[in-house]
Amino acid sequence: MPYIPHGADEVAQMQAAIGITDLEALFDEVPAQLEGHDLLLPAGLSEMALRRELEERAAANTPLRCFAGGGAYAHHIPAIVWEIAGRGEFYTAYTPYQAEASQGTLQVLYEYQSFLTRLTEMEVANASLYDGASALAEACLMALRLQGEGKAILVPDNLLPAWREVLHSILGLQEIPLLGVPYDRQTGRLQLPEGENDSAALIIPQINAFGGLEAVDALTDWAHARQMLAIAVVNPLALAILKAPGVWGQGGADLVVGEGQPLGIPLSAGGPFFGFLTCRKAHVRQMPGRLVARTVDVQGREGFCLTLQAREQHIRRGKATSNICTNQGLMVIAATIHMAALGGDGLRQTAVACHRQARRLRDLLADVPGVQWPFSGPFFHEFVLRLPLSAKAVRDTLLERGILAGICLAEWGMGEAGDLLVCVTELASDADLLDYRDALLATLKDLSA
Repeated sequence: MPYIPHGADEVAQMQAAIGITDLEALFDEVPAQLEGHDLLLPAGLSEMALRRELEERAAANTPLRCFAGGGAYAHHIPAIVWEIAGRGEFYTAYTPYQAEASQGTLQVLYEYQSFLTRLTEMEVANASLYDGASALAEACLMALRLQGEGKAILVPDNLLPAWREVLHSILGLQEIPLLGVPYDRQTGRLQLPEGENDSAALIIPQINAFGGLEAVDALTDWAHARQMLAIAVVNPLALAILKAPGVWGQGGADLVVGEGQPLGIPLSAGGPFFGFLTCRKAHVRQMPGRLVARTVDVQGREGFCLTLQAREQHIRRGKATSNICTNQGLMVIAATIHMAALGGDGLRQTAVACHRQARRLRDLLADVPGVQWPFSGPFFHEFVLRLPLSAKAVRDTLLERGILAGICLAEWGMGEAGDLLVCVTELASDADLLDYRDALLATLKDLSA
């Protein structure tokens, strides 16, 4: 039984106030299949016996070959990354309020900011935010502070659904208008409205929810021609081979956000993640989150410190523009080590390998009877496969064969019943791609029988 600081009388008063008779009713919205289950371990095991029991159970798990993405991606992580990030100096460090005691952590955060500005070709990066979706919400709030309250944000319909939901949760509760921007049903790319528009900013996803690449130059110029800010949503790994948002169009994007998970962060039960945000120097005083600076002391010695703290909640309270107290420091440290270990060439090689293997799988699947490609145009390492049968039925059957085949777009409320979003990273070997094709052929044959 977990520790609950409230007495029985207080609990009863709370239950009566909200109309329930049992605390379990607080969780009635959780589907039964998602409820936690006991491990059913024998009582009184020693540490050695318990470890053996858990190892045997773990060994019984069937490893899956993963071809699902949709914002969370499995990549190779060099052993050095978590060997260093797991050191006590980094692993257990607290938020670096005291600069004199946190020089190592602050230096890593400063290097991280430097890497992100180089990747995005922007002038300033913060020291991270909670995740990519909330970083986008913060960028929208930042755009409104720069452009004037009361204006709308243009949100693409082909932005990842989870990100759109976060925007509606954070901005919608503040009654900020969010206007949808449709996408072309043939290409999956954005279709911009004609005429004038008085919105504060246009969100430009690169990559979009279908894995496709947008016409970022035209979109950026369209926004700037209407005095809107251009907010780029990017995959940091893809930036190793794609045009950086800082040079999109005539003037470049104004704000850049993204999810940093592809940079050395493993996938584990839905996380962890961290968001990044970069911008023009002219906008830095409206940037949320922490910012680490390099300076010198009175003796000329180099040092690092947190700067622009006048924005923080412990000083400005409700008027703060930085309401996230502890950034995702450990994830940022791992990402910094990952980028430093691979370097620019290593990141490019990884991105090229992802794209190459994705194209190979797409070419292999072109010969599968009944398969279609609903969206034309370039892609990075994800594409939509339209199957002649229910994508959910096919995915569930392939799951039994040890292959996580992709994401059913119908479960996102997008596309058609047969649409499957397939992701390929550098971890997929040529043999894996052939196995995917053969398993798909067999599955379609079995389900059609």
